[in-house]
Amino acid sequence: MIAITGATGQLGRLVLQNLLKTVPASQIVAAVRSPEKAADLAALGVQVRQADYVQPATLEAAFQGVDKLLLISSSEVGQRATQHAAVIAAAQKAGVKLLAYTSLLRADTSPLALAAEHKETEAMLRASGLPHVLLRNGWYTENYTGSVGSALQYGAVMGSAKDGRIASATRADYAAAAAAVLTKDDQAGKVYELAGDTAYTLSELAAEIAQQSGKPVVYNDLPEAAYAAALMQVGLPEGFAALLADSDVGASKGGLFDDGHQLSQLIGRPTTPLADVVKAALAG
Repeated sequence: MIAITGATGQLGRLVLQNLLKTVPASQIVAAVRSPEKAADLAALGVQVRQADYVQPATLEAAFQGVDKLLLISSSEVGQRATQHAAVIAAAQKAGVKLLAYTSLLRADTSPLALAAEHKETEAMLRASGLPHVLLRNGWYTENYTGSVGSALQYGAVMGSAKDGRIASATRADYAAAAAAVLTKDDQAGKVYELAGDTAYTLSELAAEIAQQSGKPVVYNDLPEAAYAAALMQVGLPEGFAALLADSDVGASKGGLFDDGHQLSQLIGRPTTPLADVVKAALAG
């Protein structure tokens, strides 16, 4: 039995779709905070169980009979470590044989502030003695292409990454990797540094958007505080804006670059090219 936390989230649903290609639906558990949001998964025969990170009793019940568990990191930055600790403890009590965790690219040495809770979770996993595998995901290409509309509106991609190279991949790429690990044997103790095959700078991203749209788009590199302020102006909460600006500065220090190709090796195909993701964003 394979269980996925956050199974109704964007990444979780994609992992499930991949698993359903080779694993019977009855052998998959969608562990979700709100089961009513997973009615479509239940209709496919997937077992839907309530699993609320802040209600440990629900977690232990959700993980009963589960052999392999995918812990998709919580989206609640600042509360992640506490929530992940509850999942790890419940997995131990339920006798889970392997826990796979979606961490951050080179979390142990990353310059990104975002890495702190991932490092803490990895340390908790080591201390727990629970057999585990680390899926250290790089940046989602969608983190940047999601703002293609505003780039076209203002004629600029904004950021604080300078000429830092970003080896991003799509959610679908990372989901395929998670499904591959969950269906392989002998994964305990492995650490995968997962990133896209081809890296780009934000200037190159702007050039790609310009080329495909036929409209002028340039990269506007801002100081960290100015970029955070710009993100708040378009409606992002202060804390999240600060985190994104910090991540861009981290990219300027090489924090989002990797050329090990472990992701494409794991999924058995090249990662999705930037041009394809830009094309989809422009079409959407």
